[in-house]
Amino acid sequence: MIGINRPVRARKFCCFVVLALCCAKAHGADLNKVLRVALVAPETGFDPQAINDLYSNYVVREIFDPLYKYDFLARPYKVVPNTAAALPDVSADGLTWTIKLKPGIFFSDDPAFKGKRRELTAADYVYAWKRLIDPKLRGFNVQIFDDRLVGAKEAIAAAKKTGKFDYDAPLEGAQAIDRYTIRIKLNFPAYDLLSDLTSVATAAVAREVVAAYGDGNGWIMENPVGTGPYFLKSWRRAQQIILEASPSFREVRFPESAQPEDRALLAKMRGKKLPIAGRVEISVIEESNPRLLAFEQGQLDYITVPTDLVPKVLQGDKLKPEYAARGIVLGRGVQPAIVYTYFNMEDPVVGGYNNDKIALRRAISMAYNIVDEIHVIRLGQAMIATQPIPPNVIGHDPNFKGDAKYDVAGAKALLDKFGYIDRDGDGWRDLPDGKPLKLTLASDPTAIYRQFDELWQRSMNAVGIRIDFLKQKFPDTLKMGLAGQLQMWSLSNTASNDEGSSFLDLLYGPHKGVSNLSRFDLPEFNALYDKAKRLPNGPERVQLFRRMSSLVTSYAPWNLHAYRIENIIVHPWIQGYKYNTFDPHPWMYYDIDLERRKAAAK
Repeated sequence: MIGINRPVRARKFCCFVVLALCCAKAHGADLNKVLRVALVAPETGFDPQAINDLYSNYVVREIFDPLYKYDFLARPYKVVPNTAAALPDVSADGLTWTIKLKPGIFFSDDPAFKGKRRELTAADYVYAWKRLIDPKLRGFNVQIFDDRLVGAKEAIAAAKKTGKFDYDAPLEGAQAIDRYTIRIKLNFPAYDLLSDLTSVATAAVAREVVAAYGDGNGWIMENPVGTGPYFLKSWRRAQQIILEASPSFREVRFPESAQPEDRALLAKMRGKKLPIAGRVEISVIEESNPRLLAFEQGQLDYITVPTDLVPKVLQGDKLKPEYAARGIVLGRGVQPAIVYTYFNMEDPVVGGYNNDKIALRRAISMAYNIVDEIHVIRLGQAMIATQPIPPNVIGHDPNFKGDAKYDVAGAKALLDKFGYIDRDGDGWRDLPDGKPLKLTLASDPTAIYRQFDELWQRSMNAVGIRIDFLKQKFPDTLKMGLAGQLQMWSLSNTASNDEGSSFLDLLYGPHKGVSNLSRFDLPEFNALYDKAKRLPNGPERVQLFRRMSSLVTSYAPWNLHAYRIENIIVHPWIQGYKYNTFDPHPWMYYDIDLERRKAAAK
């Protein structure tokens, strides 16, 4: 999945030069306008059905098209058609959805299409959804369809038995009934499916592209070809990604808004063809200081302020005067994200469901100094997490308090009670059977994570527990996490839509080794999850979510950490910017005032 560190294979576009030139003005993008941005961790690849990290997702959503998207300007957020002609036509019982596509949408030109323009069809979505449930691909977002679509479970079971998914076999739950019409048949009313259809995991993929470039897993990580505003121009792994505006992109204009706060923005942006920037240059800059320095020198057009450098940029929740004087804009809000440390529930030391194992995990969580994380490392730019579902998404209960309170004395007492004592006199606690108790936490090799490592070390030293750290790059750690080879890992998950059930899916037993990295598998939790996903949003569903959060508190497969507050600073030459909770990188909407950028560089 990771592959070797080399540039992506160059595509042979020579046969499309004339077509590209004649279409250059049609898409409105200016190749002189280069948007310069940064990712804070390496990407893993660009296959919409196979990716499972946020950083790759940011890139993929500019290359591929789901049926629906969130209106860029509307607040509260609202789902609107993207490649679909309209919102779904849903039957009275909620079990049949009919979706019409807009005709005349084309994939970016690619040799896989043998010199022909390739139109998007309903069959491309059906094919992509089959890919998502294909066990061989190990799709992180398989829960979108695996038990919702009629016939999906049977197709998955057959693929596991034979070792090969039958893409030619009809799937009753997802059918292309004509060139531009998709019919979805569901096993139960899926009230949150519309939000899921905004995800890039559901984006259309051309079968010819997979046939031409698919690897042993059937992935197209290096050769993404979609119908979105950009195509992948070049890629140096973990260093730089360059996107270029697709000459094949359809007619899309900057959206309208009736909201008063958008008047000034629309005065500059109204009616502009999208995308506007002809190129997006994406650098991977993991360390905080170089990232902020690149922004200050005008080498990056905007950044999320690194947590450890917030005092340098902000005064309270406002920009410092020296930044404001330069016309820099601040976007600020609570991310729809949860930061946590998971325990591998199948690990012989920290895993298991017996009282002694639960006590160990809870004691570790109680001993962890979350107060210092929030105020010392995160410098107040976070709130203590109280439940798996974060704020800003459906299902978050502001009245639920399920976090483990920082309590060193209580943690020691709990460890003593269940036999985690120093049996050999070396100063460190041992397991009840006398074997050494030692934790291993996976951690990134960056400066900010060194601070977290030190905090974990101090916290565990305070209660007499040894801890070591596995230091490696994110893609390698993710690979081990998916294989169940990590004991503990601190990470975060961020929503791309407003549906909170996706966070609970991270603890759903049947998805162990896919989205559920902790491998938590509790029958009661699983049954509640199955029931909740069949209900519309309302009091009954909220109560089920609350009960699931209580089970997470009780069994402690996660040590809940924080809900992050993000601060995005944007140079004044970027036009069209509006803070977006669910998409901090909507590159197709941004324009660049080249004269203002040039003047600032003097």
